[in-house]
Amino acid sequence: MRDKFLHAPRNLDPFATEQPRLDDALSRRVNADPEKLERGLAQLVLTVVELLRQLMERQALRRIDGGTLSEEEVERLGRTFMELDKRMEQLRTEFGLTEEDLNLNLGPLGNLL
Repeated sequence: MRDKFLHAPRNLDPFATEQPRLDDALSRRVNADPEKLERGLAQLVLTVVELLRQLMERQALRRIDGGTLSEEEVERLGRTFMELDKRMEQLRTEFGLTEEDLNLNLGPLGNLL
């Protein structure tokens, strides 16, 4: 059975006398810089929020065009989307992100937003 492991990398060899430490392996694979991690997480969350905001706005516009909303509901939706846009701008500024940072390139499908 040992001959099956002779070609495997050392860290996969169950018969090796010294196994690499898990924390060493993780530190090589994961960038643990807290600032970059926080910014990356904020970018991901804000991208999802922006995608959902755009979908909700499109749905609201369809309902407005369809005449299924009262004037009061249209006014409330407008204020809500304006407030959400303002808050998104604040969060982008806080994390040093631009609108383009929230746009993901999906290759042949084009851009997400």
